[in-house]
Amino acid sequence: MRQKSGKKAGGQPGHRGHHLQQVETPDHVLIHPVERCERCQYDLRAQTADLPERRQVMDLPVKRLWVTEHRVEEKQCPHCFHLTRASFPATVKAPAQYGTGIQTIATYLVEGQSVPYARASQLLQELLGVQLSAGSIVSFVKTCHQQLADVEQELKAGLVKASVVNQDETGLRVGTDGWWVHVCSTDRLTHYAAHPCRGRAGLDAIGIAPLFRGTSVHDGLKSYQGYSFTQALCNVHHLRELTFIEEELKQAWARKMKDLLLDMKAEVEQAKALGQQELDVLVLARLLCRYDEILKEGYQANPPPPPPRKTEQSKRKPGRAKQNPARNLLDRCSTCKWQVLRFLYDFTVPFDNNLAERDLRMIKVQQKVSGCFRTEHGIAMFCRIRSYLSTLRKQGIALFSALNNTLAGHPVLPTFA
Repeated sequence: MRQKSGKKAGGQPGHRGHHLQQVETPDHVLIHPVERCERCQYDLRAQTADLPERRQVMDLPVKRLWVTEHRVEEKQCPHCFHLTRASFPATVKAPAQYGTGIQTIATYLVEGQSVPYARASQLLQELLGVQLSAGSIVSFVKTCHQQLADVEQELKAGLVKASVVNQDETGLRVGTDGWWVHVCSTDRLTHYAAHPCRGRAGLDAIGIAPLFRGTSVHDGLKSYQGYSFTQALCNVHHLRELTFIEEELKQAWARKMKDLLLDMKAEVEQAKALGQQELDVLVLARLLCRYDEILKEGYQANPPPPPPRKTEQSKRKPGRAKQNPARNLLDRCSTCKWQVLRFLYDFTVPFDNNLAERDLRMIKVQQKVSGCFRTEHGIAMFCRIRSYLSTLRKQGIALFSALNNTLAGHPVLPTFA
């Protein structure tokens, strides 16, 4: 529902701005000497010099592999003449292998930035001279996936204990089959899971929805209705439908409902800014009265459809009479009134489901880049690692070092509360 703001492009008044700044301790210092006077050409090399000005250039160091060779000692006991050889570190298992730094970059490219395996291999070869096959990158991703098994369980347990979560789902292909990626998130936690079913079977298999007892914000999927958690519907979806009814069906009540929902949102934000925990009773009563009046006006503009016509054999057509989109929206806003207006009573509930929509956006980017996943295990690895990376990013934890520790066998744990 974005609209033009009327502001000029670029930085706005009051914006602090950011620019490149010098560092106090540079890694390398170059002194440019003065050898002769620029006026009379007198030799100045023996004169003491001042340093009136400095400039710095930020660049990358020379890109090359850093090879660490491990050697073990072997000694013979002078008493029993037994040969004793030292042990290699547990992580050094092959005569030549890639370290966790290379593994981290490769895993981050394919799972964090949705770069296909072949292109990630090509990029590492051109940038670092690393001859990595796509199969090697797959083995790195599998290792990361295995190391994050316990983290995923903690993440799901943290979401179950949350007071408010956002839920959504989007379609994705695995081979030739249609699958669904479900997201359950808060402003600090994100969990992705893939399943062939969009509805209750998928939600039960993931395991968060059956145990959750807080408030779930979603877009109205019927499968959410059978659980024990409290429902809250996304009002941006309602604004989109109201815009369609206003512009295409030319019904005036839709504009009034849009304005009312936005007024409600503004009242809640104003009350939050003042430190209030709930709306004033008179303000709440006025908003609810307007809501009911607009619904009544909408029903008058959209009377119920006539019953289906009978067939030649005097048998009624199966099913109920088809309603127009305006009537369907009115029924939802009437029968699910408290789900639509949950944000008006509970200030912890957001007005919309934009958080889950944003969390799903990179899933669609992955689909556009690669088209589909080849195997079920591939999408399972993607969802678990993406859940971890999204949670780290929300909590401001450095992703690269966290992935490096994960591949070394010591995952960095985010805050699950």
